[in-house]
Amino acid sequence: MQEPLAVIIRSLSLFVLVWLATRLIGKRTISRVKPFNFMSYIVLAIVATLMSLNLVNLISGFIVLLTWLVLPIALEYLSIKSEVIHQLINGKETVLIKHGKIMEENLIQLRMTGEDLLAELRSKNIFNLTDVEFAVMETNGELNAYLKSDKKPVTAHDLSRKVAPQAEPQTVIMDGNILNEPLFSLGLNQEWLKVELEKMEVDLKNVFLGQVDSSGDLFLDLFDDAVELPQPKVKELLFANLQKVQADLSAFSLQTDDKKAKGMYLRDSQKLENLLDKLRPYLLN
Repeated sequence: MQEPLAVIIRSLSLFVLVWLATRLIGKRTISRVKPFNFMSYIVLAIVATLMSLNLVNLISGFIVLLTWLVLPIALEYLSIKSEVIHQLINGKETVLIKHGKIMEENLIQLRMTGEDLLAELRSKNIFNLTDVEFAVMETNGELNAYLKSDKKPVTAHDLSRKVAPQAEPQTVIMDGNILNEPLFSLGLNQEWLKVELEKMEVDLKNVFLGQVDSSGDLFLDLFDDAVELPQPKVKELLFANLQKVQADLSAFSLQTDDKKAKGMYLRDSQKLENLLDKLRPYLLN
């Protein structure tokens, strides 16, 4: 009975130790971890397992763990200070496509086929090879591609259009429960949320997920997928109402014979029109 208990205690202790060690080495996911760090994780796991089963002397095991913990951290620090050491440890990125042409020699160097290259491009949502101007394989094995100028998606900047800044949406309902902290961070409360749910004729218990964006619009996903919910149109309705007011002011200026009133209506109409131009990116985009 004592031996299984000892194994459990050693395993729990080493679990905490290895967990702390991996946190110190880095926070990257396995797909992005550098080869040397990945090897360090494997060694730490193997040594910890052997120590848990008492197949390795504890003192020798701790020395190995400490060595494989300190070395990656030290090498990472040195690679930051020296480009030579950085390339020695992590390698160098490899150009696979340059000026739209595939670098076959570099593909062979990485032991990649043409189909491998196409698969990597498809993972980046690029299905046409002729769209790519430049592509490089990073040291962590990830492919990054740069599209040709005429193939890039059009942005608001390209169209010289102003758009409203977007903040991260906050999840305010999860599994039918209201999350107060993100709701309060938006300056809202449960009363506001309940009113919005009543407008949509939705029961809180039927809401799987609810999010509020930076504009204050509430988006819901229900447990019952058969229920169709109206999409929030608060901003659009506000813009439409302001447009109506501006049109009414213009109409009033044409209908009155009083020069003073006509001038007032025209000025107010122009002010509102200028305001609408400023609000357009925030209310319609």
